[in-house]
Amino acid sequence: MSFFGKNIRKIRSVKTLSQQAFAELFDLKRGTLGAYEEGRSEPKIETIIKIANYFSIPIDDLLTRELTVNELLKFKSSLSEMHELSHPESFVQVPCITEKNKDEYLENYKNKKFLEEMIQVTLPIENNETMRAFVVTNLEMTKQNQGFFPKDIVFGTLVKKDHYKNIEDGTVVLAHTKSQLILRKAYLLDNTLVLKAEHQNIDDLNFALSEILELWQITSVYQRRINPINSGIEDKLTMLEKEFAKLRSQI
Repeated sequence: MSFFGKNIRKIRSVKTLSQQAFAELFDLKRGTLGAYEEGRSEPKIETIIKIANYFSIPIDDLLTRELTVNELLKFKSSLSEMHELSHPESFVQVPCITEKNKDEYLENYKNKKFLEEMIQVTLPIENNETMRAFVVTNLEMTKQNQGFFPKDIVFGTLVKKDHYKNIEDGTVVLAHTKSQLILRKAYLLDNTLVLKAEHQNIDDLNFALSEILELWQITSVYQRRINPINSGIEDKLTMLEKEFAKLRSQI
């Protein structure tokens, strides 16, 4: 269950914004916003990122728990006129590649202005490395219900061209070629980069290292689902313990 609808309704209340005014901030229709608030529709990842960044609210908090009014008042945003912090934290802003802007990115990835105007994901970390976020769009990196699913967001750090050969086999990378962006596991064979999918029956892709325009080593992922805390083995052990307890009581 997503708390997105409840949270944006609460944000509107704190800011005293009508549905129409809030919708216009993010190029939405009032009816669409109403559907989000009532839980009748789920927003696109681009919309979630825009709202989270505008109000400086972590995406995870916006989606996975109901925020309190006091918390919302503490977030750095136009929600309230708060005093300046003496030692403000600086979070990393990461350009995010989505299905919508992917083709533009392929053509303008060297354009600094274009990168600055892309949707930015805010990460509460200190990092001086160049990073990219990428919204997963397929099931190539899933296996037995594990791995990356559509709408997950992976985060990668730039691998310099002279370090391509230092990539360890099996490292998950986002490879940028002339015509596509490919999220897969990387293997090196002489001067060839072999990209392998996790999903079965998907052929490997082979590229000369000279064909790779950018290579991003995936270091973290935001998943749009909650994995169970207990594994199946732990559940079975718990069940066995209960059965043993019953047997002991019968002796």
